[in-house]
Amino acid sequence: MSGDGEQRDGVALTNLDQPLFEGADATKRELVDYLDAVADRIIPNLRERPLSVIRALRGQRPFMQKNLPKYAPSWIPAVRTWAEASHREVTYAVCDDRRTLLWFANQRAVEYHPALLRGDRVTHLVLDLDPPDDGAFGLAVRAARLVREVLTDAGLTGVVKTSGAKGVHVFVPVDGRVTAEEAAAATRAIGARAERLDPALATTAFIREDRGGKVFIDSTRAGGATVVAVYSPRVRPGVPVSFPVAWEDLDEVTPADFTMRTARSLLAESDPWATRMPGPQPLDPDLVAEGRTIPVARVQAMHEGKRRARARRSGA
Repeated sequence: MSGDGEQRDGVALTNLDQPLFEGADATKRELVDYLDAVADRIIPNLRERPLSVIRALRGQRPFMQKNLPKYAPSWIPAVRTWAEASHREVTYAVCDDRRTLLWFANQRAVEYHPALLRGDRVTHLVLDLDPPDDGAFGLAVRAARLVREVLTDAGLTGVVKTSGAKGVHVFVPVDGRVTAEEAAAATRAIGARAERLDPALATTAFIREDRGGKVFIDSTRAGGATVVAVYSPRVRPGVPVSFPVAWEDLDEVTPADFTMRTARSLLAESDPWATRMPGPQPLDPDLVAEGRTIPVARVQAMHEGKRRARARRSGA
């Protein structure tokens, strides 16, 4: 059976028994069933946020979709935002309810990447810890503990989840008075302080060739940046899921423990992300002040890349 004719919450579902993507070992029906089962836990992390998704269409390479397609139902809320990187206005979808989530699932949207802004308000700082290779999750865990030490010293508390790929995300909720500029500065300072704690393990070098096999502390996820949502599947073999982990359990898990098939039973009726998330916190002014002295990594990397290209052309 193709699944044509099936509906949930008024959303027509099609081709449910087709393979999800090469290497998934799962069908589109399993994606729909999983997202439907965790809808009440993933939607609070998507609500009122501009949403980008990664879709896996048959016969195509997975791709990130930012603009809401013109054929999308009129009941899907949208927000128009100027994208500085592409110098154009983007119409993002906003996923506030089960019906919208089911529509995206039927569009073969596997990954969900909400912005860190809710409206124009910053809600979290995020440190993305990316180990140098697929077998180095333990290094990402060690780097996460460096970040936690920095947070503690700054009077902050964060929670941690697997990225669903090979790394770890640390989220720090901040209060509504924190501006996007302050959040970006504080994130840079946290990354720099963590790097200083163990420069043999961690680096904030944005240019990959400069990382020297260390864990990359990505402190650029701020403001309008996106990060994969907790409980979101990933377009990777076995369909792993970004999943919350207690700090004390980090040494006992691997990213492969959390997949679209295992996550539902691990959650049962619980929502560990919401349960562990502390309340919004003010930022230490010293943290923000330090961050303002640190160049923005993407801008610095762009200028450095141009400098290196000129040097190569001149034979220097």
